[in-house]
Amino acid sequence: MRGSRLTLTDVAERTGISKSTLSRLESGQRRASLELLLPLAKIYQVTLDNLVNAPASGDPRINLRPVRHDGATLLPLTRRPGGIQAFKIVLEAGGSDTPDLRTHEGYEWLYVLNGRLRLMLGSHDLVLHPGEAAEFDTRTPHWFGTRDGEGAEFLSLFGQQGEQVHFRARPKTPRRQDTAG
Repeated sequence: MRGSRLTLTDVAERTGISKSTLSRLESGQRRASLELLLPLAKIYQVTLDNLVNAPASGDPRINLRPVRHDGATLLPLTRRPGGIQAFKIVLEAGGSDTPDLRTHEGYEWLYVLNGRLRLMLGSHDLVLHPGEAAEFDTRTPHWFGTRDGEGAEFLSLFGQQGEQVHFRARPKTPRRQDTAG
């Protein structure tokens, strides 16, 4: 982290951690807690694993670790701090189809790969089919699940700080057509 050219004073001001605590952390006289590591990882723009020199777990695109919860399998496709995160989500057939609308900070984009995805967004009850997408502010009450007890598979791009996904629909500059004349 010394290569970042930030002084102890700079780091203290940006994180709210005292210079003496930072100095003790650096020298190993103070044990690192999550409360101290999170702001440090943020200003240095590194993962917690990198900050504490955790052993490499392999390329996440090759060694993906799915998380299973309530009939859903969430497969993280990105592994970096902050910014837009990508996930592949598989909802099992027969999973819960009882809506439990939630809100949280962020912005989400969904793209259905297989099956039919039921998306409740505020007062709207939508069904998305393969090839269809939806994007929304996650402060709007929302829930997604299966349709008619069938399974569904979709991609999710999520920005916790409200980052939106932008797609370029056409070339930046119009192409000129040569005319013979």
